[in-house]
Amino acid sequence: MTRGEMKYEGKAKRVYATENPHEYVVEYKDDATAFNAQKRGSWQGKGATNNAITAHLYPQLEAAGIPTHFIEKLSDREQRVKAVTIVPVEVIVRNTAAGSFSKRLGVEEGTKLSRPVVEYCYKSDELGDPLINTDTALALGWAEEKDLKRIRELALQIRDFLVPYFEKRGVNLIDFKLEFGKLPDGEIVLADEISPDTCRFWDMETNEKMDKDRFRRDLGGIEEAYAEMLRRVTAEG
Repeated sequence: MTRGEMKYEGKAKRVYATENPHEYVVEYKDDATAFNAQKRGSWQGKGATNNAITAHLYPQLEAAGIPTHFIEKLSDREQRVKAVTIVPVEVIVRNTAAGSFSKRLGVEEGTKLSRPVVEYCYKSDELGDPLINTDTALALGWAEEKDLKRIRELALQIRDFLVPYFEKRGVNLIDFKLEFGKLPDGEIVLADEISPDTCRFWDMETNEKMDKDRFRRDLGGIEEAYAEMLRRVTAEG
């Protein structure tokens, strides 16, 4: 597959056109950002680790009935994916209070929520991905009502798959961020990635953080935490 012009560069990935107009190549970078890119860093192997975790999980999600943009892993850092138009509404699914949710609402971090909480953000690096509701997305034309309904449905199905998957591997899935895209026929599919960049993972026994919070909070051991998550994700169970 030939990598053509770069269509998009984000904080953690680059997206390239290919000779097939219906397919892209996604390249995972080693760059890391936090606090709306106010904090920046990088470490060797980050992109390869996130690529490997996502490439392991997405086929399993497909097998569970959740459509994704993933086609195949091409190399340590690259994937072949279906070309989609990203819906500019990010979805956060929260199982346990943490991060901005705890700070915003004064809820102690680690408080188990009685039901999953689904939140939405406008995908905009310039604005810092502000929190929105579905009325805002509809009023400003960022998504259609049927698409938002489908996105919420898929987000909760993904949660129902991932929570027990990680529990079997000794990990609590605290919260996670998802992005969705539309295929040319209008079908909504899971895009982006599922990795320690987009999820909060806590060890079930120690509550040790095994995700990008180690970078955000200067906890150290970031490379080791990502490597451990890759080991657990790919472990049989």
